[in-house]
Amino acid sequence: MVNHSSTRLSQVFRALGDPTRRAMVQRLSRGPALVTELAAPLRMSLPAASKHVRVLERAGLVRRRVRGREHHCSLNPAPLRTAAEWLAHYQKFWTMRLDALESLLIERGEARER
Repeated sequence: MVNHSSTRLSQVFRALGDPTRRAMVQRLSRGPALVTELAAPLRMSLPAASKHVRVLERAGLVRRRVRGREHHCSLNPAPLRTAAEWLAHYQKFWTMRLDALESLLIERGEARER
């Protein structure tokens, strides 16, 4: 059986794994934009930009509305929140591990000073 939330989370991380798509998400965090506006600072063709937008759409990160020839994009922050929550679990884990390492290093440093 396929876990849909796990599949969606994988799609989010895959989509965000590309610097071009991260730049598009960052731009959309400031408000809606046309695909042409997303492509311009990245110096890419409209077909290439549209392919990136499709990946973001499949991951649920972007909503696209078509009006005539214009493709209006807006950010859907819900998948980012889910990804952040998933990462927060591991942040706690690594923080605890690093705190334990710090304690061990302090303890060993004090033992050497004696």
